[in-house]
Amino acid sequence: MEPNPVLKEFFIVLRGRSRKGFCRGCIGRLEAETQNGEMTGLLYCGGPNAGSPKNGGVVRREDTYPLTRHQAQLLLYVSSVSKRLELLCNPQLFSAICELNVDDLVVVKNKKGHKVGLVRNLMQIGRKEGKGDLQMLAFEVEFLDSDQTSKKPAPPSLFSAVDIIQVVPAYSVPLGLNWGDGQYGGTNKKAVTRINSMPNIRSHGRVQENHTQQSIIQSPNHSAPLEVGSLTQVVSNTGVTVYGVVRWLGVPAGKTAEWAGIELEYDVKGCSDGTYGGQRLFTCKKSRALFLPVTKCSPDSRFDCFSTGSGTPNHTEIPTVPPYVDSDEYVAPIPESEAMSLLVGRMKGIQGHINSCYLDATLFSLFSSSMTMDNICQIPDDTVRPITSTLRKIINRLRRQGFVPAASVMNFRNQLGCDTFRTEEKDPEEFITVLFQKVLGIEPLLKLRSRGESYQGAYTFQIILEKEQMAHTPTVQQLMDTSCLSCDVKFEEMPSCLIVQMPRFGNKYKMFSHIIPSMELDITDLLYNSPRQCFICGQLAEYDCLQCLPDHKMHQGRIKSYCTTCNTQVHNHPSRQAHSPKPLSVSAEVSTSSPAARHTMQLFAVLCIHTSHYVSFVKFGSDPHSWVFFDSMADRYGDDQRGFNIPEIQACPELGNFLSQSEEEQAKVNPLHAPELVRRLLCDSYMFLYQNPAMPLSNSNHQHP
Repeated sequence: MEPNPVLKEFFIVLRGRSRKGFCRGCIGRLEAETQNGEMTGLLYCGGPNAGSPKNGGVVRREDTYPLTRHQAQLLLYVSSVSKRLELLCNPQLFSAICELNVDDLVVVKNKKGHKVGLVRNLMQIGRKEGKGDLQMLAFEVEFLDSDQTSKKPAPPSLFSAVDIIQVVPAYSVPLGLNWGDGQYGGTNKKAVTRINSMPNIRSHGRVQENHTQQSIIQSPNHSAPLEVGSLTQVVSNTGVTVYGVVRWLGVPAGKTAEWAGIELEYDVKGCSDGTYGGQRLFTCKKSRALFLPVTKCSPDSRFDCFSTGSGTPNHTEIPTVPPYVDSDEYVAPIPESEAMSLLVGRMKGIQGHINSCYLDATLFSLFSSSMTMDNICQIPDDTVRPITSTLRKIINRLRRQGFVPAASVMNFRNQLGCDTFRTEEKDPEEFITVLFQKVLGIEPLLKLRSRGESYQGAYTFQIILEKEQMAHTPTVQQLMDTSCLSCDVKFEEMPSCLIVQMPRFGNKYKMFSHIIPSMELDITDLLYNSPRQCFICGQLAEYDCLQCLPDHKMHQGRIKSYCTTCNTQVHNHPSRQAHSPKPLSVSAEVSTSSPAARHTMQLFAVLCIHTSHYVSFVKFGSDPHSWVFFDSMADRYGDDQRGFNIPEIQACPELGNFLSQSEEEQAKVNPLHAPELVRRLLCDSYMFLYQNPAMPLSNSNHQHP
């Protein structure tokens, strides 16, 4: 097939094995694209000829992420391909870096730790000799000394985009304290307006107070007093705001006023691991504990959706969110008749913040509408722990108001007690295990028996198989059947909730380009010691055969169970004589002529991932079109440091149209030509969530710690 010429564009490869041409993390330029989604293009390598392209071969469009020329130039200067992808996984920061201007404040990391500086120039690096050459871009940053009048500043240094960890645009800094005209080598300097409210940080985590009037900024909202677990912010003497969580409150030895111990979101040189004055007051990672008077702390303004701020709204005006009073009382799942009016729109769902999309999408999928999960929201008061109460308030607010602010979710993450859950993006599978086991104390959702041995508990089911075992476009039902038979795994009993993980590893690898959802999952043949029907005649089955699974003449991808007679006849065929059917455990009390009951589960949510960002699709009710799409970070208000994310929920009836078709019709659909949200579900699916409404999780499933 001849490629179709298209407009040239830049991209970064997200996944794929290292080859002579395109590989994961490299920068390319599109030359042509075929109708089946494959692209040919030029490859920009590292080293002295970083900006000169060479033939990169072929790469699939679904394995790439589009870039503007400016973004490609910034990423090309980052020598580590893994660091390029890591920066791309932080879209808010990357977007802010791409929009940096002269005199914007930034925090950069170098050999001496984190330092604050001003962007002085954007430098083009490399020779441009050919038409296709791509010059790299680096930032020239001039550091700000803590004592700005003591000496002449050092000359600016070059930094790549990945060296910048925080951005404070110049327009976001209000007017106030000015530098002298002769300072920093010129008169064309913008005023730095942030007045110091962070004490000088010295070694060993000791703090020296600064009593000048200019050094203190009063809290903009003293009506919300600080308490342990509060989200707070502090402004340094260089005008950069740092954020953290209050871990300790009290009066340190030798002090008379109340102080706060704050765990910062990232390392700061001179901070401790939670010790102050030789005494441990709390525990955190090294270089993250800051101690200072509570008068110098302010509530974290990033979670104030009603502040006027310095940013400007994106696209359309942000809807007003009405006030809400937290309550521990039980709130029923959102009924189908109210779901669209309550949920659809901007500032709906769960507001994301700091890589929280894995948690936002999971909580929304599990608790917004599922009746199976509903009983765990009705735990008796005497068993409620603080973190369980926090989770219940999140669920109640989502169900009653349709919106949960990021502060509530951040408080929940902090209470989880694991540092990586507070500051880094995690896998939903890890979070689900912690949620059910540690937070809710619920026994494993699944009891899996492998090779006839005693069963083991699990909270999710991971599909494990070889790609050659499946058709090009498998269904979830086919994946389940093949995985269970090939691994010789059975369910000990019918689960009330089944969370199925697709054969992929986050955003780094996926086995199939797209997967067709199975609205109804039949697990009758996957239950241990459960009667099942013969695939041929409908009598009681006594054998099943793994080798018959891919037989396209007999419903490819479905489990084939046979009675004794049909097993003999089917395997008399020359093409099946080498098969090894396995006998089934059948109770003597079961009649060989009575039909076996079918055991099915219903799909109620799908978690998806693309470029390390998680979103979800949720079904509200029995109508085939009652689907919504949720993204906790669909848009952004303001800049990276002073703004906040805007969650959004969209109605998705087109998904119902697609899922109402037969499997044969669905398999013929090209995802590239499908509606956008349908394409995202087919190509980006990561977890399928099934429920058995007749078997809700009961309080008896709760463990008692």
